[in-house]
Amino acid sequence: MNNKIFSKVFLWMFIGLLVTFLTGIYTSTNVDALEVIFTKSGYWILLIIEIGLAIFLAARIHKMSPATAKLCYLLYTFFTGLTFSSIFIAYEIESIMLVFLVSAVLFLIFALIGKVTKIDLTKVGTILLMALLGVILCTIINIFLQNSTFDMILSGISVLIFLGFIAYDIQKIKRLDGILREENLAIIGAFELYLDFINIFLDLLNLFGNSKE
Repeated sequence: MNNKIFSKVFLWMFIGLLVTFLTGIYTSTNVDALEVIFTKSGYWILLIIEIGLAIFLAARIHKMSPATAKLCYLLYTFFTGLTFSSIFIAYEIESIMLVFLVSAVLFLIFALIGKVTKIDLTKVGTILLMALLGVILCTIINIFLQNSTFDMILSGISVLIFLGFIAYDIQKIKRLDGILREENLAIIGAFELYLDFINIFLDLLNLFGNSKE
């Protein structure tokens, strides 16, 4: 049963990543779309919608019908793709591909750890959440400080936090298997692992990505 639910989780995670990256690539080549997004308040509006959808999904996804959950998840990955278009403008495509590959390898390693470990990671999840809140607070402070070294340190810590979340979320899916409706659990798992992957990818890109001249 575990293998069946994980097949669905990873399938929906892959679909979400595909929607995000294809949307980002297409948007980065569309001058009209870029003008709307990156002039005036367009970017901030998209960001607010993206964050709002993430909060809504996290709070309500387990109560939605499977069709609604899938639609909301795909909408979220689409809006993320719109804001993602900036990375295809700022970074070399070869660098993006390399960081994506490294992120995928790290994801697989920690997903495997979460699947096979016998250690209960429930308490680890609480520690990771507290650490993440600390990083978010420091990131907000650094918006005003504009300290590049501090920014790199925060990105490094964030990578470690989300690697831990991968193992935690995989184990969480195992615990919920048989408790939640299978279709909903597949979307919940895909959404949480999608967030883990995207954050690791962005942090590694910040650390090691080659910016365009």
